[in-house]
Amino acid sequence: MRGTEAFKGDNHSRRHVLAAGRAILAALLLATPGLAQQAQAPAPYTRAIAAGYKAAFLCSGVFIAGRAPAQIEALELTGIYPEYERLVATLPAEIDRAKGQVTVRFEPDLPPRVARYHPETGCANLPIGAPVPASGTAPPPPPGPDPRPWPIGDALPKIAHPALPAVERAFAGAYRGRTTGVVILRENRIIAERYAEGFGPFTAQRTWSVAKSITGTLVGIAAKRGAVSVGERARVPEWQHPGDPRAAITLDQLLRMASGLHSATAGNRTDALYFGGTAVTEEAPHWPIEAKPGTRFRYANNDILLAMRSLRAALGEEAYRDFPKTALFAPLGMRHTVAETDWRGNYVSSSQIWTTARDLARFGLLYLNDGVWNGARLLPEGWRHYVTRASGPQPASGFGYGATFWLMRGTAGVPEDAFSANGNRGQYVVIVPSRGIVIVRRGEDAANANFDIAKFTADVLAEVK
Repeated sequence: MRGTEAFKGDNHSRRHVLAAGRAILAALLLATPGLAQQAQAPAPYTRAIAAGYKAAFLCSGVFIAGRAPAQIEALELTGIYPEYERLVATLPAEIDRAKGQVTVRFEPDLPPRVARYHPETGCANLPIGAPVPASGTAPPPPPGPDPRPWPIGDALPKIAHPALPAVERAFAGAYRGRTTGVVILRENRIIAERYAEGFGPFTAQRTWSVAKSITGTLVGIAAKRGAVSVGERARVPEWQHPGDPRAAITLDQLLRMASGLHSATAGNRTDALYFGGTAVTEEAPHWPIEAKPGTRFRYANNDILLAMRSLRAALGEEAYRDFPKTALFAPLGMRHTVAETDWRGNYVSSSQIWTTARDLARFGLLYLNDGVWNGARLLPEGWRHYVTRASGPQPASGFGYGATFWLMRGTAGVPEDAFSANGNRGQYVVIVPSRGIVIVRRGEDAANANFDIAKFTADVLAEVK
């Protein structure tokens, strides 16, 4: 022990030992090329996730959105997590349109990753080694424009859109990122709309975490129907064993990212669920409590996945299966929107919803109209106030947080009542009730080029008179 203590106190000696160790390792790697290659080779798990990432995006992009594989590889599969991006380009993918299936091989001794299409629930990654049915479903082409008048349909009045310099600057990269679409509403009219080359009003993209706000809306619709109450305990079946303290976590705490549960990482890294073939019910319910529920804000996919898991238990299997479509998408005319499930039928509604900029504008319009659509109330009275009330613990910096929506109060040039649904890679729906404005921005931003939604919103509001 005395010798160890003496070494710890001798920084000079320690530096010499560390330097000598690095020199020996470098010499071994130079003398043994195979060892160097082995040291740099990604682990099989990393390769498996990268393959699942590629299979998932190709499957959804091709079969739901009808997009070209080359476009998906150039946009969705670049600017991603660096440990996967290096691999994705090297992994061969086989797209079987007759079966609605994408296969990506990643290890010679393991079965490939497979993503399968379902006409109602999009694409799901199968677990490695799961039996793959010999037949599948050939996806139909994506739906075209709805001839009904906007906003329930796509027939727009012949009104010239004003030129908004902020929109032009967004596509020129002035706010950073790679903008693929912008739609701006004033009241219920589209006053600006533009798309990047290869995109259009009916081109679906992944929502990423805008799906969290959609999940919160589905909870609101269920509350309006009396199926759930946000102040009550979440109905997560895996927590109903006697003595499980997680059974006391409320649905409100889940919607506000205040469950107190541990998770592998804060934010949007739920790789095993999103790309690994793990089911929501296998992972999300099993994290332990590490903070008193209701006292800590921790942005995590699991809280929203658990809110949707609770909704599944409250609604029952049959109603749950069709609920996103029948309760929200169909009434709003969101014909180009598909909520995806995992292979066990759980909606992965923290991220995996595919939709268009126009459909997100319809979603924003629902909140602009305080939960009323075409004269019918879909959300409970006061729901907009509920989701924009910062009653729970708050993020340490940046926007505030309500219940699945971000709060833009305190943002220069933006009214205090502005709130937004935000998603990875530049997905935004901004609602400004006091101005009657909805701003939708879609993108495929790289990880190091986040779009400045605060500045863009302020500039748009300054230009719309």
